Amino acid sequence: MNIRIDSKRVIAQLFAAAMLVFPSLIASAQAQTYPTKPVRFVSAFAPGGPVDVVARIVGQKLGETWGQQVLIENRAGAAGNIGSAYVAKQPADGYTVLVNSSSFAVNVSLTKDPGYDAERDFIPVLLVASAPNVIVASPKLGVNNLREALERARSGKLNFGTAGAGTTPHLSAEYLFRTVAGVNVTHIPYKSAAAAAQAAMASEVELASVALSGAVPLIKSGKVKGLLVTSGKRIAAIPDVPTPAEAGVTPFEHYTWVGLFLPTGSPAEAVTRLNSEVNKLLLLPDVRERLVAVGFDAIGGSSAEFARYVKTEVSTWAKVVRDTGAKLEQ
Repeated sequence: MNIRIDSKRVIAQLFAAAMLVFPSLIASAQAQTYPTKPVRFVSAFAPGGPVDVVARIVGQKLGETWGQQVLIENRAGAAGNIGSAYVAKQPADGYTVLVNSSSFAVNVSLTKDPGYDAERDFIPVLLVASAPNVIVASPKLGVNNLREALERARSGKLNFGTAGAGTTPHLSAEYLFRTVAGVNVTHIPYKSAAAAAQAAMASEVELASVALSGAVPLIKSGKVKGLLVTSGKRIAAIPDVPTPAEAGVTPFEHYTWVGLFLPTGSPAEAVTRLNSEVNKLLLLPDVRERLVAVGFDAIGGSSAEFARYVKTEVSTWAKVVRDTGAKLEQ
């Protein structure tokens, strides 16, 4: 039995099949080649603060994994709005990543015109880490606990420092003093959490409210007195600092988190790879230990989960802003 093969037809069929396969292979190859050049992590806050600390921990490790530099660029100001507005206007190519805090969710209700639209202009990529806020006292204030500090606030005017108006530590303190305790304590904004904590240590302010990372070394060394941690349970890094319930006030939980965002329109491959690689890094013992050492818990998760979390945070902080009457211009 003779079988005749139409070679031209076979070649045509093979070519057609190849055309169906090649695009997916090319797309896969492109996904695996990101990044092909240095990536910028734009921190929306100053060096030394929690956002900067997390950006550097993750950026350094990510650079080692990728074999590409991850450059940390600080664009601080206006409670993170300056950095966010800058990144929103950058090319949506996956190479400029916004590293911002929970202020990203706060500013939706706190600021009339932040210079960007949080929902329209950004893709939430990953919730990297989270830490409660902590209230500390200057050693010269001479108080041993929150109750004594509140009594002092009722009998005489005190002030408290933060990393700036609109940060979650600022709003946590406003909520504690005004809404929960009904006392008036004047807000003094600084340029970073580290500066605010240092101001309390130097007694430039009587109190400070900062993300945990900015206060852990000073609390451990006794240079400031830890009065309250805004979490549901005590934190291993500062085990002697009580929660709101333990300190005798209405229980509440407030956190400063750090997340990664890309400008809307960035390639799906960049979103997926950035999310995947940082999730892997957050499982590494040395990365987790470095985060814990500065008061942060590694979180991780999908881009969709982070997007849902941001929406929840927008609602949570909108209520705090309404209840406290907090304003960005202070």
